[in-house]
Amino acid sequence: MPEKDLKIGVYTCYCGGNISHTIKCEHVAKLMEVQPDVVVSRTNMSLCSDAGQSQIEQDIKELGVNRVVIGACAPSLHEQTFRNAVMRAGLNPYLYHHVGLREQDSWVHACDCDGATCKAVRLMAAGVAKARLLQPLEPIRLGAEKHALVIGGGVAGLRAALDIARQGLLVALVEKSPFLGGRMAQLESVFPTGENARELLSTLIDDVVHHPNVTLLTQAEITGVSGYVGNFNVQIRQHSRGVDEENAETLMASCKQEVPDEFNYGLGQRKVIYRPYEGCYPSLPAVDWEHYDGKPISFNGGKPVVLKDSPKKLAFTVGAIVVATGFDPYQPRQGEYGYGDLKEVITLGQLIRHLASIREGEALRWNGRPVRDVALIHCVGSREIEGVHEPQADGQVNNYCSRVCCTASMHLTVELHERFPHLNMYDLYQDIRTYGRGHEDFYQHSMDAGVRFVRYRGDAGPEVTAAPQGDSHPVLVRVNDTLTCGEELEIPVDLVVLAVGMMPRGIDDLVKMLKVSRGNDRFLLEVHPKLRPVETAVNGVVLAGTAQGPMNIQESLSAASAAAAKVVSLLGQGQVELQPFVAAVDAEKCDGSGACVEACVYEGAIALETFEEKGKQVRRAVVTPANCTGCGACVSACPNRAIDVQGWTLSQYEAMVDAITMDIVDLVEA
Repeated sequence: MPEKDLKIGVYTCYCGGNISHTIKCEHVAKLMEVQPDVVVSRTNMSLCSDAGQSQIEQDIKELGVNRVVIGACAPSLHEQTFRNAVMRAGLNPYLYHHVGLREQDSWVHACDCDGATCKAVRLMAAGVAKARLLQPLEPIRLGAEKHALVIGGGVAGLRAALDIARQGLLVALVEKSPFLGGRMAQLESVFPTGENARELLSTLIDDVVHHPNVTLLTQAEITGVSGYVGNFNVQIRQHSRGVDEENAETLMASCKQEVPDEFNYGLGQRKVIYRPYEGCYPSLPAVDWEHYDGKPISFNGGKPVVLKDSPKKLAFTVGAIVVATGFDPYQPRQGEYGYGDLKEVITLGQLIRHLASIREGEALRWNGRPVRDVALIHCVGSREIEGVHEPQADGQVNNYCSRVCCTASMHLTVELHERFPHLNMYDLYQDIRTYGRGHEDFYQHSMDAGVRFVRYRGDAGPEVTAAPQGDSHPVLVRVNDTLTCGEELEIPVDLVVLAVGMMPRGIDDLVKMLKVSRGNDRFLLEVHPKLRPVETAVNGVVLAGTAQGPMNIQESLSAASAAAAKVVSLLGQGQVELQPFVAAVDAEKCDGSGACVEACVYEGAIALETFEEKGKQVRRAVVTPANCTGCGACVSACPNRAIDVQGWTLSQYEAMVDAITMDIVDLVEA
């Protein structure tokens, strides 16, 4: 029930003109001033400023305001800002209601000032009506395990694990492959510094594996996740490496079965018992169980050995989960720009690995021929256009920019020019997006190196075909160059390099287990790109690196550190606080019908339990606040109105609807 001595403060924000350019804020404030229980109604140019917040605090202290209604920008931007201001003044932070006048009114009715003003009056009146029924609430406080799980052993996962461990929390790092390092291990150098990629990676790995707070699990995968923030129960299956220190080298030497070498992007073959590169971690070889054919291996003249996987089942209780599962490079389709049909068409990653195999001073050769002319094609698998490009398996096109391809291409052309100064290079692009600090220098260096830039339209990409028999070059690239008013060029080259984009990793099983969402680009989705950039909609599950979207190494490290900081802030005190906007059951009205349980889609959020009342066994619905999202499905299903969402009760909604439907005259005269 509302208090008898209500004192409501109403504040209408100009939002720096975003609201006041359309809505007559002073008029709204005057109409709110005459509403019952309103003791002060003010306007302000920017309520979120220090001065604006101070005015609210002053009114609470001096005028005794005990309910606050603010009309401003979206609640997602500054609701917490104003809650903190209210709390600093000594008022319960949940005795405040936020009205989104900008997004819900001024921005969508910019051409109708009078109509927008009338709507603002109704929205603010509804806010006042709800404020009369607000009750003080307390955050939900849960115990939290000071233990985090990091999924993924690439550069982002390693950085997140190390940062969390250095703050005194325990960390379990789970990597699906037998070796750490992820995609960074396939690089030779990093931009913009030019430092050795694997040396940097090795230093990071060494710090992680030697930290006492880190438990490392390679060749392991998540099989189940239950629980909630502060108390996630995680099941893990870890495969055996299949060899030990004593027989690893001998078995690897005796193994005959070979499979495509994914570390070198399929340029060669590797054995099914392998280590991807010298200096990898762990250094002990591992069996590729996915491709092992089960045939016995003979070695040392002894009895043939059949390798067997003996997976272990492990369980951890953790307070938070960091998802750092990385990305997959786009795999061009058969025939796309000649890929798969012409041996002279390769990806940027394949060229990087090929260059790593060429000794200093050796000439660049491909497919048995010297390479004199090279064409690089940008945006392969990125910035695709619906109706022009063939969709992916899920029916969508990759219409996003992969962001790192331009700088990676420029970085490679600079290296090619340094190592092979007589090489002719053509760069075919839609737009050059070398956006990072120092990245534009690579563009300038490429021009200085004599790279010829050709710009094509996204809906009219280059055409790559085999050259006629006896031609001086094996491949012809035809393209309309918009830099020369659409002139059609035919470029004979020895090698075509496709700068492929980033693709979201296929982790559908993990996505379902964690109950996280994907964005329109199919990468994992954060709550808010600015205010909560690494958090998911699931409390306690955060994102790091390219699991979230295309990033370069520097950005992945920054995102990983941000994810680690979020985990530490969540778990560092041994408890977590959640918003109180969850379902609450009135036991006197509940008859145990179970309709609420059937309506709820969140595991463990609400259940029927048996109690004894007056000597009889009765069933009542019980909410587990940590699992409840406050969606309200149970509220609508309950036949007795025995359930409400705290802070958004049915009576509050009814009061708001009544206020919105009142005549403006009634609002003024009330």
